[in-house]
Formats: sequence, structure tokens, C-alpha cells
Amino acid sequence: MTAFPLKRDVAALRAGRFDVLVIGGGIYGAWTAYDAASRGLSVALVEKRDWGAGTSSASSKLIHGGLRYLEHYEFGLVRHALKERRTLYRIAPHLVRPLNFVLPMWKGPRASPLMVSAGLHLYDLLAIGDQPVPRHKFHRPRDLLARYPFVDPERLLGGFRYGDCQEDDARMTLVVTAAAQSFGAVCANRVRAERLIEEQGRVCGAHLVDERSGERFALRAGVVVNAAGPWARDLLGADAPAIKLVKGTHLILPAIPGCNEAFLLTAADGRVFFVIPWYARTLVGTTESTVQHPSEAVPTIEETRYLLDGVRRGLPGIGWTESDVIGAFSGVRMLQAQDSASLAAVSREFEVRSPRPGLVMHVGGKYTTSRSDSIEIVDAVFRALDRKPPPAVTHRHPLPGAPEGPFEHWQAQAIARLAAAGVDLDAARWLTLRHGTGIDAMLDLIAERSALAGRIDEQAPFILAEAVHAIRNEMAFEVDDLARRRTPLSLLVHDGAWQPRLQALIESETAAG
Repeated sequence: MTAFPLKRDVAALRAGRFDVLVIGGGIYGAWTAYDAASRGLSVALVEKRDWGAGTSSASSKLIHGGLRYLEHYEFGLVRHALKERRTLYRIAPHLVRPLNFVLPMWKGPRASPLMVSAGLHLYDLLAIGDQPVPRHKFHRPRDLLARYPFVDPERLLGGFRYGDCQEDDARMTLVVTAAAQSFGAVCANRVRAERLIEEQGRVCGAHLVDERSGERFALRAGVVVNAAGPWARDLLGADAPAIKLVKGTHLILPAIPGCNEAFLLTAADGRVFFVIPWYARTLVGTTESTVQHPSEAVPTIEETRYLLDGVRRGLPGIGWTESDVIGAFSGVRMLQAQDSASLAAVSREFEVRSPRPGLVMHVGGKYTTSRSDSIEIVDAVFRALDRKPPPAVTHRHPLPGAPEGPFEHWQAQAIARLAAAGVDLDAARWLTLRHGTGIDAMLDLIAERSALAGRIDEQAPFILAEAVHAIRNEMAFEVDDLARRRTPLSLLVHDGAWQPRLQALIESETAAG
């Protein structure tokens, strides 16, 4: 599928009656809208803020099977996630890229290389079919330290290398939303659902507010899907199912020189966390703690110290301190309400529920499995409409921007085209990994105005043409849209010198439009 511009059409929302209204523009809402539209339903998708503005831009940026879930015997979840890893890599090679992980092992009460080896063999076995990553491998201590001299050498038993995939969560959410619109879904951000419409004991729509104009209107639909994730309870009141909100915090730190691999480490309390290369920086996380409301998802100094202490325990040669922290962000996951001594043991299993007639929602789930989970949501929508669900097709269609043929061959040619247009090589590479064939839109803009080939900020590989394109074709209205979700600029560069430049672009594009 070629790149597809997003159009905000509130007039179409006001005028239409839809088979299904999806409330919430995170990854679950986007996939649900796409799956429903691709199966022939008329779909409206609304998001009160911006696409992926909540949990779906605050993840660990991974498409992975969840190796740690094997410890809790969630074999079905892991198998399901590994199958989705393969599917997403196939339909979105420009967004989902292989990444090697290193799992060091030290002598101690929890050390059991034999058990870890068995778990990794099972991980490889569950990942049946043509996978994008190689099978795991063991490295002896000498080899491991030769490759990664910053690993703690004391009592080191060696380490394992295994594969998973990485992505940009906010960009993926936006692209899936574009795919939904390409199949006829009417999509609009900054449209808030105030309350549900219920008639004769059945939910049949919602009262909406256009946050840009202030206009209020009612939208009627055969079924409403509440895909607002941790915010889903706000619309339901007493009918909201029991859930557990788990906050996770990540830190942004400098790149580890010469290292392109991620690490899976264990903190002092036995929890595992990631150290991941990301946009020439390092992403470290995540923590886990319960909260009562998503508004509490704010990083704390205690979480920063917890993660840095975990890194120092496993990778003391890096030497990071609090002064090295570039930034931090927190997100909230909505999990099933379970009593468990450890939050890590709370199941990520997914479940579709119908708290009221005509209303469908989900509890649990993972970013990696959101595409296939959405099939169950849409199946429930069809049943609520008293219609037989046709087969899902989202696994058949490449996502917008996916090139044809081998990705690496296309990427080399694309980088050459961007470089010839004046884009520096690092920015050109990241453009291909974020936009795929959508780089043609950037090249057209640069052809009109060569200065747009320059970076927004010299410290991050994002160019001005991306920002202009986002304003014109990706429903970006505010600086935060451009610097947090269309690009992760604000996570990577915190001095804020880019803010007036982006604000000026928004004002000039708004005046011209």
C-alpha cells in the first residue's frame, strides 16, 4: 500500500450514521477501525487528543514475543506474540526492524544458564515459520566481554544473544490509522466523546465535541467500541469492568558507543528491564507500579534511580549518573484485575467484553498483538450487529509506506535519492525507517523548497520537510504533535531550541492553508 495522507473530516462525522464508532486513537483503536473498515463496515474513529497520544507512544518501542512471560508459563501469549512479530515484519518492513538482545548471566541465586537456555530454545521453537531474527546463541565470558567490555566481569558466566524487533510506536499508530482511512473509515483527532448515547437499553452512539471548533454533535452508530485503554472507565462509570492500571517509566540516555544491541537485565528486586538503542540514544525501562488514574503517569526521581541502579549493576562500565539522563516518559497499561504479589506476574492476556448492549471494549493485551486482538473486537462488533463476521484481511495488506521487494535493496536506493536532494545520510536512513515509500512526499517538498532538507534540530535526525508534511497530511496541529509523535524530537533533545522553529512552521502552514 502506498503512503496515504490523513484527512480530518469532522463534517463527515456529523453527517453520517455508522456501523461502528471507535472511541480512542491508540494502537487498539487504530487496528480496530482498520480491521472493521477492511471487512466492509462503515467506521468512525475519534481521538480526543492526538493519534497515539496516550499509552501507544509510551511503550518500550518493541515488537516482541515477551521472553519474560515464559517465566509465568504464558506459553500461548508468547506464541501468539511471536506469530504477530512475523506478520508485522512482513506487512511493515519499514516500521518493524530486527534487533539483537544480549542477556548476560552471572553467578548467584537466580542464575541458571541451563534454564535460560531451555527458555530460549522454547522461544525459538514457538517462533515457528519464517522469522525476521536468527535463533539464539550462547557467548562465553571472554567473547562477551570482548564485544561488550562495559558488562560487569565479576562472576560472569557468559551470555545469550537472541532476536526480537523494534519499532516507533507513535508512528506505527499513525500509519495504521492511515490504513483505516484508506479503507473508508472516517477518522478525526481532537474529537472528544463526552458521553454515550443509550436508547431502549442499548448504546447507539456518543455525544462528541470538536475540540478545535468547540462544536458539539451526536454521532449514531450500530455499535460503539470503547478503545480508550486506561481512559475507558471515564465513559462507563459504574459499568466499568475491574482493571488494574500499571504505570511504566522509561529513561532516555546517551548512546552506548559502538553498541547496536539491546540488553535484557535484572534489577535488584528481580524484575527484568531493557537497555535499548533508539535514534542514536538509549532507551532504558520499564518500571512497574499501580496507579489509580492515567494522570498519575509521571516519572519520579525514585524510578530514575531504580533504573540507573539496575544499569550500574549489570553494565558498570557505562558509568551513567542522573546527570546523563536526557529525558523520561511514563505510560499506563490497562491489565486484568488480578491479585498477585508481583506486577510482572499479572497476565497480559487479552479479553473482549460487552459491559452494556451495543458497547464493546477490551481489557489487557499488548502492543505487539494489537492487530490480531482487534480481529476479536471486530468479530464481537459483527455479532452485536447480528451479522456473520467475514474473514479478517489486515494480515494480507502491506501497511502504508511498505515498499515492494526486499527492504534493504529499496532502502539503499531511497537513501541515495534523499542524499541527492540534500538530506544528510543519518536523517535519510531514519526517514526510510519511518515513512517508507512516503519519502516521495518529502522529496516533493524539498524540490519546492530546498531548505526543507535541513534538520529541525542538529542533535536529532528529523528534517523540516517531515514537519511540513505532518502539518499538511498527518493531522498535526500543535508543536507536541510534531515533536512527540510525528517525530520523537522532544524525547531526544530537551533544550527546546527547536520549539519556536516548529511553532513558526505551524503558523505559516495554517496561514497558507
